[in-house]
Parts: sequence; structure tokens; C-alpha cells
Amino acid sequence: MTDLVTLAELGGPLAAIGGAAYARHAHPAAYWSTVGLPLSVARLLASYSSTMDACGLTVEPSRWWALAVRATTRREIRPVPPRRGVIRPNSTGLRVRLRLAPGQEPADVAASAERLRHAWGVHAVYVRDVKPGVVELRLVGYDVLRKVRMPRRVDGGLLRVPVALREDATAFVRDYRAVPHELVLGATLSGKSMYLRHLVVGLAAQPVALVGIDCKRGVELAPFAPRLSALATDPDEAAELLPVLVKEMEDRYDLIKARQGIAPGTPDEEITSDVWGLPDSERPVPIVLFVDEVAELFLVATRKDEERRDEMVTQLIRLAQLGRAAGIYLEVCGQRFGAELGKGATMLRAQLTGRVCHRVNDEASAKMALGDIAPEAVDAACSIAPELPGLAVVGDTSGGWSRIRTPYLSLADAAATCRESAHLAPDVPALTPFRSYAPPVPAEASGTATVPRPVTE
Repeated sequence: MTDLVTLAELGGPLAAIGGAAYARHAHPAAYWSTVGLPLSVARLLASYSSTMDACGLTVEPSRWWALAVRATTRREIRPVPPRRGVIRPNSTGLRVRLRLAPGQEPADVAASAERLRHAWGVHAVYVRDVKPGVVELRLVGYDVLRKVRMPRRVDGGLLRVPVALREDATAFVRDYRAVPHELVLGATLSGKSMYLRHLVVGLAAQPVALVGIDCKRGVELAPFAPRLSALATDPDEAAELLPVLVKEMEDRYDLIKARQGIAPGTPDEEITSDVWGLPDSERPVPIVLFVDEVAELFLVATRKDEERRDEMVTQLIRLAQLGRAAGIYLEVCGQRFGAELGKGATMLRAQLTGRVCHRVNDEASAKMALGDIAPEAVDAACSIAPELPGLAVVGDTSGGWSRIRTPYLSLADAAATCRESAHLAPDVPALTPFRSYAPPVPAEASGTATVPRPVTE
């Protein structure tokens, strides 16, 4: 009888422990909000001073402080940790600011991030420099990239698209004004197309002209044709479209010259201003060029194809070098991109500031995307598992990099959004001959686009 009572008494706690373990695995966000957050806050408050001391983040107190302590108390003089600010919890973790002690720098705290993670029982710790002498610790309670949920509030704007979630639970925003051109690499089924869909959908509601080059007969970009201002579906059409874009770029430079009083014979390379300095009434609309499977533009079979290839590559390089000031931006996608593609490939890649590398088939492909800007990110890109589509490593020429994952967005939802925003496509007369015909949608297939499911399973 006593044994039965003991088992009954233990049944409740055991069930609670089992339920918490299941919630931690199946519903990490709910587990963090109910169990993980209180435990981590308690650990942080109880062990803050000792943890900072163990991590070597304490300094000797000032002489005046030591004299005051000796005069008023008899306790031992101990090293002083960084002054801690208010703990701010959120749905994915918590944030706390630290005021560094004299002689410390943010790199000291960043070097101890892994120790802090284990001491306070969180998934990861990230350090951000707020201002001189102040850093912010962002503690992430669980793996936010396993099931992606984008933040509810993201600062957008013209040519700014929240396209993915970073591993520190912040949104990765594709800002074309800050990073004008980007290279996106990824093997088949790696999530490269999902990334492209989010960019198109995000820009569809903005006053931006979208141009596509999809040499796979348009299977990737043709569903977005109602919103595209121009679309080329094979190398022959691309060879006709690219010179038109270059001519549009040159006309915009002439417009800048005329507005600013620059001599007509001044070379384009010497013009340091851009279209954003023009009045709103005179400023041409921005153009974003999407190039899917860029390798198809480099492949040649005959001598005639080689001449056409050289012309197209030269035009792409000119757009990458001079397009930003004219309001023309490039998004170049492919499975591989390197010197083996042929003449001009390396030069074009050097002009693409942003880099996004999804799962690739070999280390050489990761080095093509990230090796010249962040060599340590190559290993992270090579370790992406096939069962995590949409996971990628993003970097830029500043050397910084991080892991991101794109939320799920079906092709049907993306195409429906483009159909609904077709009337927002700007009128660019030079691109009118290349606008793809979009057949009318049947009545039973038309309707309001469903909201994209913000979860990557």
C-alpha cells in the first residue's frame, strides 16, 4: 500500500518532467516562454558575478572604491564585473546590456560567448556593439532556424525586403541601397528558389521595375510574369535584353549629367553621384535584374555562341560596375560560379558585394561564394544538411557572415501575389518589347492570395 502511495505521489512530477521534455523538442517556442525563460533568468541573476569572474570578464575595482569598501565594511575586495542593465525577455530569448569596465572591449565578451551559453542554459549568445563602452548580449533560447517564424515587426522601405531569419532571431533584410548586387548559390532543392520567391514578392508591392533572365525556359520566373517588366527565357532573348538595359543605364547617366550641369563628354566612371540625388519628379524607377542559372549564359557550343557569350558577360559586368548609380541592381543566382565558366566570370563575381550560399555539392562551390570574403564561413556552408532546405550562409565584402533560413512560401502564393500587384509594374518604355504575355486567370482560379505560411518545416 505504501508503495502504491509513493508511486502515485511521483506520478505527477514525472508526468510534468516528461511533458516539459516533449514540449522542448516538439514546441520549443512554447517551452521557452513557459519553462526555459524563467530558468535562464534565474541562472543569470544568481550566477552573474561568478560567471563573469570565471570568464575573465572582471577587473580590479578603482582605488577609491576599494578604500570606500575597506572603510565601511570588512568584506574582501573582489574584482568588479561589467555593470548589467535591465533584462528584456522576448519570444525567442532575452537581451541585456553590459557597460564594460575600463580596459575591456567587445571582443573580450564575444570570446566568452560559448561559456556564457553553457552557464545560463541557452541555445546561443550573440554580442552586439551598441556604443563605446556598451555591448548588448542577445541570448537565444532555442534553435530558431529549425522552425522559422519571421518577426512580426520588421523595418522595411523602398528596396528593403525581409527575406529570411538570422540565427540570432533577427530578420535578414535584403537592402539593395546598401548592398546593390548579390550572388546566390545553391544546389538543387537547397532553397535557392524559395529565396528568390521572397525577393520577388517583397519587391512586387514597391515602385520597382522587375526584370528576369531565366534560361531554363522560364520555369522559375515565368509564374511571376504579370509583375515583371521584362523576361528573357533563353540566351538569345537575353542577348537582346542586356544591351537595352545597358542603354537604359547610359540614358540615366545622361539625365544625371544634365541635371547637375556635368559636361556631356565626361566619362561615366567619373560621375560620383546617382539617381537618388535627383528630384522625385525626375528620378527614374529602380530596376532589379534577376538572373537565374547564370551558368547558362556562359555555356557555348559554337564559335558564334562564344562571341555572343562574350558580349553578354561584358554587358553584365558593366551593369555590375556602373548600375548602382543608375538605380539598376543585380541578383545573380546559380549552382556554381567560378573561373571555369569562362572569360569574365571572376571579374563579374568580384562586383557582386552580397553573397548567399545555400547547400552546395562540393567545397569548391562554397569557396566560390564565400572564400574570397569570409574564409571561415566556408566550413559553415559545407555543413548544411539536405533536410534543412532554405538554410544558407550570408556574407558581404566587409567580412561579416551569419546563418539564415528562408521561411516557406509556395509558388502558387507567390504567383498570386504577383498577379494582384501587376498594376503596380512601372512603365519603362525601353523594356516594353520584352514584357511577357500573361494569359488571363480562369475565374475559379482567381481570388485573393493566401497569406504565406511563415514556417519552414
